[in-house]
Amino acid sequence: MKRLSYIKDLSCSVCGKLYSADKIQTICPECETPLMANYDLLSIKNQLDRDSVRCRPKGMWRWAELLPVSHQENIISLGEGDTPLLRLNHLGRELRLTNLYLKEEGLNPTGSFKARGLSAAVSKAKELGIYKMVIPSAGNAGGALAAYAARAKIDALIYMPKSSPSSNIMESMITGATVELVDGLIDTAGKYAGEKANSEGWFNMSTFREPYRVEGKKIMGYEIAESLGWKLPDLIIYPTGGGTGLVGMWKAFIELDKLGWLDTKIKPKMIAVQAEGCAPVVEAFNAGKKTCDFWENAHTLATGLCVPKSFADQIILKYIRESNGTAISVSDDEIIQSQRQLARREGIFSCPEGAATLAALDKLVKRGAIHPEETIILFNTGSGLKYINS
Repeated sequence: MKRLSYIKDLSCSVCGKLYSADKIQTICPECETPLMANYDLLSIKNQLDRDSVRCRPKGMWRWAELLPVSHQENIISLGEGDTPLLRLNHLGRELRLTNLYLKEEGLNPTGSFKARGLSAAVSKAKELGIYKMVIPSAGNAGGALAAYAARAKIDALIYMPKSSPSSNIMESMITGATVELVDGLIDTAGKYAGEKANSEGWFNMSTFREPYRVEGKKIMGYEIAESLGWKLPDLIIYPTGGGTGLVGMWKAFIELDKLGWLDTKIKPKMIAVQAEGCAPVVEAFNAGKKTCDFWENAHTLATGLCVPKSFADQIILKYIRESNGTAISVSDDEIIQSQRQLARREGIFSCPEGAATLAALDKLVKRGAIHPEETIILFNTGSGLKYINS
């Protein structure tokens, strides 16, 4: 049977040790750090025409050679991917920026970018024979896991903070997942998920504690390159909690470069945006640290940004620096104001995390850190509708 994927193996993001992609893997047991998927890029370069991918049926899985699932029957899809890249004409004029765009991830299944990562991870789990999965979630990841697990006929257990949006709790329950509400934040939910995985054999789908959610998120980078005529933007401003999307896109840009598919050698500056009430990446970046300290008493209305410490903090900081990017924090008041601006100027009802990227852009413009003709992409990672009555 022909294999779809050109995946070769997995490697530790710190020590580089290799692991089989045909067996169930979690993290590097020696370094206790994330594993990353490696592909036979030379064979893809020789056998796949980048422009032929455009002719395939729309969706994330048209990039199957660069995703981890080997056989078609194991792909679990709800139509994720190929979200629009929208030019922000009105806000661009107000900010005096000629090439301002927004990647609208709220149009994915389950209303957020989490659909991409969970589609890839659940599909690979099905291929490897995993039949029960547990995840900690502030909301959207739990809803996405519940949906894809239901479609794959896999049991799902979700630990969510009691403060999670009610829409996320409802969508997780209606698709058949077991939802346990906990006191505390995502780190507390993560402890419960880890304990359940260790004691009862549930596979832990926590961010970066399995290797494949990042593979689904990286396709955002492929879509951006394709949309811009195989050139990359000058800046990507990205809301960073767990950081899967930021890491995934930078991985995509490295792969695209090795494939020879880019018509430019310039990679974008990656701008990580966090909330002032929970900004461990910003603090570590400004202090020149390689890892983040745990952020005490984390709080923000943007629940997806309320991550006191990402498991992939080393990789996030490394990639921000490799890109000559930066990390910036914004207040909840600035997020609310920017959410209204996006809605009233451009007709986009963004989630708070997405609005945070506009708030960050406004700060960068006022600092004189943005050239008017640079190509800039903001990310709205989810629909604002999911936060009503939260």
